[in-house]
Amino acid sequence: MKPDDKLCLCFHVPRRKVEQFIRVEKPRRVSELSQCFGAGTGCGWCRPFLQRLFDSTAPNAESLPAPEQYQNDRKEYRRKQAEEG
Repeated sequence: MKPDDKLCLCFHVPRRKVEQFIRVEKPRRVSELSQCFGAGTGCGWCRPFLQRLFDSTAPNAESLPAPEQYQNDRKEYRRKQAEEG
């Protein structure tokens, strides 16, 4: 995933914004990333990835899935949510 690829697909928050938020704001809890344009407050798909960036000592070096795979996996996640809901 490149810096300008969307990390939070619900609110169209790019990875770069989340990394910058972590660097500048220095959140103490992962839940504070929601202050970054609502990241993680929609369907919940991006929360594990937000956690990885939050926990990383070098978020910009953290390996995340390619955008196409990320979007396809989210579609499957949302489909399962709908079936359970």
